[in-house]
Amino acid sequence: MFRFARSSFVALMMVGGLQLPVIAQAPVNDGLDLRFANGIAAIVEGKVITVEDIRQQIAPLVGDIQKEARNQQEFNQRLEALQEEVIQNLIDRELIVKEFRKDEKKRIPESYVDNQIAETQIGQFEGDRSKFLAYLRSRGLTLREYRKEVEEEIIYGYMRQQQRKSQSTVSPVKIEAFYNENKDRFFQEDEAQLRLIQFTRAGQSDAELKARALEVYERLKAGEKFEDLAREVSQDSRKTKGGDWGWQKKSDLKAEFSDPLFALKKGEFTEPILTPEGAFLLYVEDRKYAGIQPIDQVREQIERILITQSSRQAQERWLERLRRNGYVKHF
Repeated sequence: MFRFARSSFVALMMVGGLQLPVIAQAPVNDGLDLRFANGIAAIVEGKVITVEDIRQQIAPLVGDIQKEARNQQEFNQRLEALQEEVIQNLIDRELIVKEFRKDEKKRIPESYVDNQIAETQIGQFEGDRSKFLAYLRSRGLTLREYRKEVEEEIIYGYMRQQQRKSQSTVSPVKIEAFYNENKDRFFQEDEAQLRLIQFTRAGQSDAELKARALEVYERLKAGEKFEDLAREVSQDSRKTKGGDWGWQKKSDLKAEFSDPLFALKKGEFTEPILTPEGAFLLYVEDRKYAGIQPIDQVREQIERILITQSSRQAQERWLERLRRNGYVKHF
């Protein structure tokens, strides 16, 4: 019936003869050992970034790349791009931590580190300290080294958040300029807030189904609320919600439903609609008509877009300054 996947009425999917490429059956070779024969990817302010540092970051993501890549060449390209991104992120992390430590007055309270470690033990190791310590041994870390790692992660998050906060306001003039230059982005299709009542066929003839639906149709014409009747008689999966299917675009629905539904105004309902699946009554809770949305309706959306853009640009300028002023050696 409905085209969208969340429909509970009819979901007919045909998948035949399609075979996705299998890139590798054995564990994936990430190529890092060949790329960095000395085991070192970079040195940042005296801190060595090793192959194992990179591998720890990319290991959870390699499987997804392997599934999504269409062939071995694409897999290799995406893996190399991921490696470059991870290396740059690790370099930036070290530079950001160094920037924080320049100000001797700045300190991360030990309680913050303690709380983070406690949350890690509970969330990842079920509160079992012996498992947690075994994890540290597997990584070759002492507790003191791990505490430093956690502290630096907190510093990294704090510094990035401070940069985002600095870009948290946008002038009305910029919002209006963005709206005028990008009106096509705010085109809105015809939409209807849909409620429905469904009677399943269950071996019944068209005449029997139509008679059941017409009985409810007459009750609606007499003034009973659609949502109350949906809760009472509908055989649809959302009857407890008064048959509420939320906002639907015209393109979301098949013609036998979209044509009668979008001919209605707010508060109107269809006559019974018969399909091979059953009989349906559709109701328009509210309507949105096709066209460019007014600026007042999209002002907050534009503000979020501009804040995101401004924040991204500001952070990139900030990182470029840190990279320019820091010592970084690539291998």
